[in-house]
Amino acid sequence: MKFVDEAEILVEAGNGGNGCVSFRREKYIPFGGPDGGNGGNGGEVWLVADDSLNTLIDFSHQRTFRAERGQNGGSSQMTGRGGDDVRIQVPVGTVVTHVDTDEVIGDLTEPGQTLLVARGGEGGRGNMTFKSSTNRAPRQSTPGGEGDRRRLRLELKLLADVGLLGFPNAGKSTFVRAVSAATPKVADYPFTTLAPKLGVVSVGRHRSFVIADIPGLIEGAAQGTGLGIQFLRHVQRNRLLLHLVDMAPADGSHPADQVRIIEDELRTFNPELLERPRWLVLNKIDLLPPDQAQAQAAALIEELGWQAPWFAISALSRQGTVEICTRAMDLLDQLRQDEAEAARDAGDAGSGPR
Repeated sequence: MKFVDEAEILVEAGNGGNGCVSFRREKYIPFGGPDGGNGGNGGEVWLVADDSLNTLIDFSHQRTFRAERGQNGGSSQMTGRGGDDVRIQVPVGTVVTHVDTDEVIGDLTEPGQTLLVARGGEGGRGNMTFKSSTNRAPRQSTPGGEGDRRRLRLELKLLADVGLLGFPNAGKSTFVRAVSAATPKVADYPFTTLAPKLGVVSVGRHRSFVIADIPGLIEGAAQGTGLGIQFLRHVQRNRLLLHLVDMAPADGSHPADQVRIIEDELRTFNPELLERPRWLVLNKIDLLPPDQAQAQAAALIEELGWQAPWFAISALSRQGTVEICTRAMDLLDQLRQDEAEAARDAGDAGSGPR
């Protein structure tokens, strides 16, 4: 399936129905008075987060969405029917931005979450609402209000606890296959993965996290080179980044250079990403002589001056993958606990005496 993570759409809410000017005409009621009803409200446009969707590709085919107009008011004080709403299904993780103002309208992060993006126009007033002691036979009404019309940019940012970084063919897809039930494509040519894939990693009863296989990055990705910035945006939601490095690259490049290039791309795209927990995963050690693998891994860590956790593994043979997942789960549990305590403390401070 083609992966599309950005789309631009036009949403138009329905206009309100017009108010009615009408008078009672029944026999034997010579002074029946005004009875024109109000117009119905226009339909609204809503976005709904759907966890069964993982792409915005449907918006390549339909880009305009219009809600129904409210019906006009009628005689006998009849209010017009309100227009039907339009509900647009989008993937969980969709950020909605107003194109004209560049204002972020909302962020749909939970399944079933809804967001009102275009409000319908109010129905116009019928002449019965203008009746007063000094205006017994009003002949005025008001037209229905106009509904909102907005051009929106939809941007999908995958929701995953752990994101995988690295050059093409660093072994990210193989790693996801090794630790989850996901089956991303694996091959020996660059850019095998063209769309992010999610997998659920279980490390015990009621202990699991979501991992994202993000397509490989190369030098200049932050400026759009290769698959570029299109996929760098997805790491912004990850709590932990696993930086996979090929310890035996086929092109003869130095693993340390690959690490530095990816770091430069993160720094260019968003410097805050370098402050996020990021562990180095030295992959494909099965391709090195057994008596040299650990020594080369230690030498690389020393050359980089790496201070964060690091692991030497073989995703293909699953050597070392269990330890990484267990350590990652422990960190995620701690981060969630810290966030819950911070939220609780903030709530206690806000409810204190005034």
